[in-house]
Amino acid sequence: MTYNPVDQAKLIDTNIWIFDGPHIKFYGIPFPTRMTVVRLRDGGLWIHSPIHMSDEVLRNVNALGEVKHLIAPNWIHYASVGTWSDAFPDAITWGAPGVEDRARSRNVPLRIDNTFGPNVVPPWADEIEWHHVQGSTTHQEVVFFHKASRTLILTDLIENFEKTQVSVWMWPLLRLAGNTDPDGKMPIDMANTFRKGRDHLRRSVEHMIAWAPRRVIIAHGRWYRKNGVAELRRAFRKVLK
Repeated sequence: MTYNPVDQAKLIDTNIWIFDGPHIKFYGIPFPTRMTVVRLRDGGLWIHSPIHMSDEVLRNVNALGEVKHLIAPNWIHYASVGTWSDAFPDAITWGAPGVEDRARSRNVPLRIDNTFGPNVVPPWADEIEWHHVQGSTTHQEVVFFHKASRTLILTDLIENFEKTQVSVWMWPLLRLAGNTDPDGKMPIDMANTFRKGRDHLRRSVEHMIAWAPRRVIIAHGRWYRKNGVAELRRAFRKVLK
């Protein structure tokens, strides 16, 4: 099942849309996909976690503006960035730490122009703030806050799968992982990688809460249209206590 209609621009607020895409398999499990598109003040498009490129999604994106920035927000969500950068060779690609190494280890062609780090100041930084969530032994994710719409954009730090949107056989596994609606949160296997970096994670969550987001977009499952701060406190309650 998917969040139909797929490959269509779904307006979230002024100059920000989501596109729900087809499922991809990760460790044999089908995951729904979602990308976020922001139109910057110069008219260019900033695309977070690009989904599989189809003729339809390409047509609908082009109707919104010129693609100028492509974001690979963590070491998992990079697979389609190469296809998009080939289609838009003038677009600047941005990657979380570890993305290039992961792609290289999987023999996936990928061009990353900028890796997020302490001295990186993107040209869109006055419109979209970013923060590198550190502390995990494996998971590196960069999170974003679109200031004009007060929208927090996450990838895998919260997953919120709905029973009606997954196969019957997946539901027991997802419940064990702890990332099911209405109490979606970080899956337990990922949370375990933050055991030695719990303080770093807590500070990152506090940073996100300080942004005071109105809504929280995630890549997998039902996203949060309202009460953004409350949802962060709920999802990360064990980290914050």
